[in-house]
Amino acid sequence: MKKKIQIEYPLNPSSGSVIWGAISTPSGLERWFADNVRKEGKKFIFKWGKTESRDAEIINNRTESFIRFHWTDEEPRTYFEFKIHYNELTKDHSLEVIDFVDSTEEDDTRSLWNSQIDVLKRVFGI
Repeated sequence: MKKKIQIEYPLNPSSGSVIWGAISTPSGLERWFADNVRKEGKKFIFKWGKTESRDAEIINNRTESFIRFHWTDEEPRTYFEFKIHYNELTKDHSLEVIDFVDSTEEDDTRSLWNSQIDVLKRVFGI
């Protein structure tokens, strides 16, 4: 049984549409998440290096709000999700990452997400 984790990352003031493009399009995801990303209908094919490849299906989304993927080789009812939050008062955005992990891999998974989101921030200037 996998455990749900949630990590929230504050972002510099920026456009929600920039963040949305980074988390929901093949070209955006290729810039920070995977080496190569293809979309076929609701399925995204992610490739890293020359040999690693995983398929994920979009199971839910709301434009400029959130996108939820399910790895096709994972347990049912598990997913990873990117959720954009906007603070009306400060005009700041944050990005919440939700993922499911084995309890023995939680620290490694959090470190991996921290590293990936650092790349996203650097590449997109957010």
